[in-house]
Amino acid sequence: MIRIEREGPRLTITLNRPEKANALTFEMLAQVAQAVTDNADARVLVLTGAGKVFSAGMDLAEAQSGLPRNPVWSDASEAIAEFPGLSIAALNGTLAGGAFALALPCDLRVAVPNANFFYPVMKLGFRPQPHDPARLAALVGPARAKLILMAGEKISAEEALSFGLIDRIAPADEMEAVLERLTDGVCAASDAHVRAIKAMIDG
Repeated sequence: MIRIEREGPRLTITLNRPEKANALTFEMLAQVAQAVTDNADARVLVLTGAGKVFSAGMDLAEAQSGLPRNPVWSDASEAIAEFPGLSIAALNGTLAGGAFALALPCDLRVAVPNANFFYPVMKLGFRPQPHDPARLAALVGPARAKLILMAGEKISAEEALSFGLIDRIAPADEMEAVLERLTDGVCAASDAHVRAIKAMIDG
């Protein structure tokens, strides 16, 4: 349910369940965690989705089996956060709910103009994934994090850019060119150089 492509220093992971809006299952989250860990020598990680939605969040059909509280969410999220190269969430469409757990730990987020952002945990009665509130607040500030998580506001791509939730807006047909521009320097650099600069930024 995910597609893994490795081209030299670049690893691309595609959530590949478009018929279900890339809703996340246990298997998909485990596969993401494993793929990132297995390719820790890559210098670039691109995480994207198939179709017109990045991910609708958790697969509600698996909610009754304990997926909302399963540590697989943290496994996937932390694998992305600990990736030593440059990680980019290429948001080909809407980012919703638990899928924030995959996008927030990325270093950069690029979205198509019609993407929306919402996290309906208050409405559905779930809690956010463990690391999401702090990561969201670090990007957009506490008040805007509460706007999304508690007030349940749906945010447009333009608002997300102004909030700092995303870093660029790119039309779908320009997304690959934008990704190449953002990663050219990293792909051409040595592993040690990439890791050293990221460590200096992240502390």
